[in-house]
Amino acid sequence: MASITDILHPEDITSLQHLQLFARTVVEGFTTGLHASPHKGFSVEFRQHRPYVQGDEIKRLDWKIFGRSDRFYIREYDEETNLRATIVLDASGSMDYRGTKGIHKFDYARKLSAAIAYLLMSQQDAVGLVTFDSKLREFIPNRTRITHLHHLLDAMVKTHPGKETGLANVIESLAMRLKRRGLVILISDLFDDATALLRAIGVLRRKGHEILVFQLWDRDEIEFPFGNWSRFENLENDEDFLLLDPAVVRQRYMAVLEDWRKQMNEGLRKHEVDVVPMITDEPHTEALRKYLALRMRR
Repeated sequence: MASITDILHPEDITSLQHLQLFARTVVEGFTTGLHASPHKGFSVEFRQHRPYVQGDEIKRLDWKIFGRSDRFYIREYDEETNLRATIVLDASGSMDYRGTKGIHKFDYARKLSAAIAYLLMSQQDAVGLVTFDSKLREFIPNRTRITHLHHLLDAMVKTHPGKETGLANVIESLAMRLKRRGLVILISDLFDDATALLRAIGVLRRKGHEILVFQLWDRDEIEFPFGNWSRFENLENDEDFLLLDPAVVRQRYMAVLEDWRKQMNEGLRKHEVDVVPMITDEPHTEALRKYLALRMRR
């Protein structure tokens, strides 16, 4: 069974520590510091005490602690208007694919999710997690406390791929659950009916959310490299399989795939959704670093 250290390595943390994830639009929940906030004021939640240092505002001193200890301490707060990011992790059957190179697509997705959660929480943003297959399986609300990161990672470790996909339905239900606008980060292969999925994403966008999609591919799915007669199984239904000569179906497969990708990409572009294709044999932190560097330069 996987552990937290299996999905978030120390070297991952080192490679991501200088990056920051910025949303492109001003949405409810962005801070007055790293993020632009539409609020003139904000509510706060106590986070921790720290020793007073020269230059701190006197009004933030905790006089009760001073009275007990004769030491000066500052009260630190979380700004509840921080970016509210929700990671939506696909745990359907298609994510259970382990390609000819032996890379498990869902393991890759968990590692990417863990890196993004760490990155966002390191800049004190509020992060939530949704896992799904044919329906929403787990919904963890957005929080900023550092202990919340362990809760998110633990949930990722305990999640395993299910069967059928219901991405369009999940996105629509998510639009009803997310009461405040924010950033929705979808980590999925997007294998669903393109028309239904794009319609659902349109609902989420009209509610003011920004959407960022990390679309995961195994290289087998893009190149269809199979040469010999093979058994092709439906990972979302144990009963469906076909014995095929890949040479006979390859041309048709590539044509259908290209049509689906074109429809999906054009629809996402229309909804102003950033799509980041990621192939599982490429290090997830390197691909993420390149994308975030490009995003910051914008």
